[in-house]
Amino acid sequence: MDASQNPIEAVDPSAMEHLRILIADDNDSDRLILQTIVRKEGHTVYAARDGQEAIDIFEKERPDIVLLDALMPNVDGFEAARNIKRLSGENLVPIIFLTSLRDATSLADCLAAGGLDFLSKPYNRIILHAKIKAFAAMRRLHETVQKQRDEIAVHHDRLIHEQEVAKRVFDNIAHPGCINAPNLKHLLSPMAVFNGDLALASRKPSGGMYVFLGDFTGHGLPAAIGAMPVSEIFYGMSAKGFSLQDILREINQKLKRILPVGVFCCTCMVDLNFRKNTAEFWVGGLPDIAVFHNGKREVTKIRSRHLPLGVLSNERFNTDTTLMPMERGDKIFLWSDGILEASNTEGEMFGEERIHEVISKATDADQIFSDLLAAVHAHTGKAEQDDDYTVVEATMVSEEDLGDHFGDRGIKGLQGGPTDWSMTYELRPKTLRDFNPLPLITHLLMEVPGLRPHSGKIYTILAELYSNALEHGILGLDSDLKSSAQGFARYYAERNSRLAQLSDGYVRFHIDHSPRDNGGDLAIIIEDSGPGFDWQARQAAAAHKTSGYSGRGIPLISTMCKSVKYLGAGNKVEVVFEWNVDA
Repeated sequence: MDASQNPIEAVDPSAMEHLRILIADDNDSDRLILQTIVRKEGHTVYAARDGQEAIDIFEKERPDIVLLDALMPNVDGFEAARNIKRLSGENLVPIIFLTSLRDATSLADCLAAGGLDFLSKPYNRIILHAKIKAFAAMRRLHETVQKQRDEIAVHHDRLIHEQEVAKRVFDNIAHPGCINAPNLKHLLSPMAVFNGDLALASRKPSGGMYVFLGDFTGHGLPAAIGAMPVSEIFYGMSAKGFSLQDILREINQKLKRILPVGVFCCTCMVDLNFRKNTAEFWVGGLPDIAVFHNGKREVTKIRSRHLPLGVLSNERFNTDTTLMPMERGDKIFLWSDGILEASNTEGEMFGEERIHEVISKATDADQIFSDLLAAVHAHTGKAEQDDDYTVVEATMVSEEDLGDHFGDRGIKGLQGGPTDWSMTYELRPKTLRDFNPLPLITHLLMEVPGLRPHSGKIYTILAELYSNALEHGILGLDSDLKSSAQGFARYYAERNSRLAQLSDGYVRFHIDHSPRDNGGDLAIIIEDSGPGFDWQARQAAAAHKTSGYSGRGIPLISTMCKSVKYLGAGNKVEVVFEWNVDA
């Protein structure tokens, strides 16, 4: 018959396995019977006459299975079994006791010594074969588990190393601010290597401070992923003088774009103004904030009024805040829900009531933070931490109390852009026809730390000066055309016509910024290539008006600027805008 026509039969791999088996028995006939049976099964046999010899053979040959008589001279089977288990270490070496014992105590002693099974005398070949086959399978399974365990351990060590490296990078990005300022205390206790909670603090160019607490959905690395863009936006915009509302709106837009559905950041952000002694709060999804009024010994709650960051689009995002007057020594307490849900061994949560009890009963305001941590620790005891714990305490102080503490990057960390500089920017006919330079110039000016709160005034100044240079200096339009509504329409129709035909001329911006201790001086010179005008006669005749459709721009600018001067033929005007960070 052709071999290809024979049916293929499944082969039991254990039937093909050749084992090394140690047989220890002081009875020569019993030992010889077992040796004969085991050899006929295809296994290698090592024989011992007593317990000590069995130990010596095992240490030298390392057999796979041991058949061990319980009662032997020199060293009995129980002691031999204990020594063999010790020598085998983590490896599984099945020990089958050979015994004629029948009482329960003796059999229990066999198991206690490390035996896994019994083989009663006289020996049954079929039972012996089944036991050897079963323990061989158990041994293979144990070896597989050990191998997988070792591989998992290697992968785990590599993962921990990678996470530790990543965490160092993450910490350098996420915590370069002033979270260690003397008026701040904080606890960040992650459940895993990475923290799903985020505590940030940054000094503002105005001298105040932003404090940010975030709690991302979940734990560990997935929860911490969003912390890096949040930190970058928070520190970058804080250093440039952006408002609390602008920062939150930008973070929300970023998280909405990058985070998957169902992942968001519960947030509280506080704006501490040390000069006006106020605190402004925005809370979205975090537990209530506690404000401890040190003088009155009272606690005020600031409740969450908003959804977490990353949930709503910016069109629906609400930046309404709560403004509260503060006194020196008043304290603000922020915490993530991990503190509220910290449970003891009975599953009882710490809860908000215990937090407020600790705060309200405090006799020393400076000890509240440590008392709160001690209360949480006493409540949880030895229970396993099941969430990230974060607590932040911020104290209202004077700006002088903080001194020069601006974080790891120092005062330079607040600069974030140029402070002492000048630039010249010239626009020629094609650009004048097709391009509005004001957004670009305004954007460059907003890189000056602390200048952003003045953006509205600066844009108004630039718009008025540029409009005069282009429309009156280059295009030669007469503002008197705008004396009526109909004239207004004719004015802009003529503007569009002349602009479309423009073939020569220029408008030149020269901007110079000089920093001061509490702000700076912004000098703006706008020059056009037009013929100019008799600005001295205009000033003498008080031609600029404060009512009507035209002539109101320069008087308005004069109220905003330190000085307004015409130069040369009147085709060049210089204004100096003096600004302070407190505005």
